[in-house]
Amino acid sequence: MIRILQFGATGQVSRAMIAGAPGRAILTPLSRADVDLADEAAIEAAIAAADCDLVVNCAAFTLVDKAEAEPEAARAANALAPAAMARACARRGLPLVHLSTDCVFDGTLDRAYREDDAPNPLSVYGATKLDGETAVLAWEKGVVLRVSWVFSRFGRNFIRTMLQLGRARDELRVVADQYGCPTDAVALADFILGAAPRWAGAAPGDAAFGLFHFTNAGATSRHDLAAAALRQDPLTRARLSPIAKRDFPEPAARPLNGALDSGRVSAVFGWQAEPWASAVARAADQIIAEGLDA
Repeated sequence: MIRILQFGATGQVSRAMIAGAPGRAILTPLSRADVDLADEAAIEAAIAAADCDLVVNCAAFTLVDKAEAEPEAARAANALAPAAMARACARRGLPLVHLSTDCVFDGTLDRAYREDDAPNPLSVYGATKLDGETAVLAWEKGVVLRVSWVFSRFGRNFIRTMLQLGRARDELRVVADQYGCPTDAVALADFILGAAPRWAGAAPGDAAFGLFHFTNAGATSRHDLAAAALRQDPLTRARLSPIAKRDFPEPAARPLNGALDSGRVSAVFGWQAEPWASAVARAADQIIAEGLDA
């Protein structure tokens, strides 16, 4: 059975990997308590000592607004830590799978972004994630999966927040002119676990390595994503009102169009993405059934 060393144990994708691994992989998740992402030597030592076939990095500084105030912390987790992982993986010949973001783009295109489109991050978060990508892709067995608007039944995310606010407020004002492709963390974990044996056995130069976009099928607005979640909850009482992004200022700028074209991952791996709406409905049902505060 494939052996995976995973950085990250508490985030949405980390938890989806842990839940999906039994019977498919021997997964060793490392939390920040196990390995401090700011300690490059500890990261390299963990990989050097691991009994594994590949490394997956689900860990990051993902608080986009907070990164503006804490750029060095964001750089340590999002750029320097992946670089340390890549160095250690290269020494052992191990594949490294790393998660990135649509925030490496500025959102000015009028179509979904492809892997060969030029990045132009608008925020500290996006810039540090782009630096992490560069470091990982410098290793010939590096894999970068760009994702966006991640949701699941695990932890805090936009879907859970909308469901909570839908019961607490009479009106929800949600941005209607910001677009992206939601990403189901459970589907992402399923893909990584399924592709792991190929990565572990592939030689440098295999098409399985490199940069990929991974999302559910279709793009939507924040407003319509909220509406899809709230439709699943019979106890919601909030009325949704669309607003423009300019009326919802945030410390960090985000792309107005963060839609990602996932055609390459389909072509290389044969992955068939589920439409975002059905995946969101399922996740919302699970969150409601398990309790909104779970």
